[in-house]
Amino acid sequence: MADIEADTHAGGKRANTKAANRRAILTAARRIFALIGYEATTVRDIIRETDLASGTFYNYFKSKEEVFQAIAEDSTQRFRAHLSDVRARANALEDYIPNAFNAYFSFIARENEEAIRAGAPHLALIGVRVDTPEMLAVAEEIRTDLERALTDDAAAGLDLEYLTAAAIGIAREMGDYMLQRRPVDVEGATRFASNLVLAGARDMIRR
Repeated sequence: MADIEADTHAGGKRANTKAANRRAILTAARRIFALIGYEATTVRDIIRETDLASGTFYNYFKSKEEVFQAIAEDSTQRFRAHLSDVRARANALEDYIPNAFNAYFSFIARENEEAIRAGAPHLALIGVRVDTPEMLAVAEEIRTDLERALTDDAAAGLDLEYLTAAAIGIAREMGDYMLQRRPVDVEGATRFASNLVLAGARDMIRR
């Protein structure tokens, strides 16, 4: 019995150490990517930002590309929780659009707080990428959300795939510019993006 408890304790400790090491690598990579840019960053740069031995990095990732992918996946997964909250509260397109934009802009502003304070010039990376499997799943969720938020007559007048692509594209591009402004204006970005999408949607519905 004592041996089993010891093995369980050791296994739990190893799992915690692995999780902490992986988190340390991702945190270091976020910082370096923001400071000197993804292209200029090397695995050595990332390792130097941690207390880990050089070989430890390769126990978790094969390359900086894998680290980048992991950061994108982590960001997307955490953003999905915020989008789920928006979905639960939205009763109409006029509710969903501004709340979804605000959730995204607020999320990337929080994600970039440390980099902004440090004066990091490469902020665009630390948003939510659009080309990962996780983000493609989010895009499908957004399309479904938009469909639910529209009446049957309104939905018939809109191309939901275009509307989804437009909303995501606007969020991504405006988010990058928003992060470069001082102060970062989440409310202003939300208002502009929401008015743009809702005005366009209403115009298409009238036609």
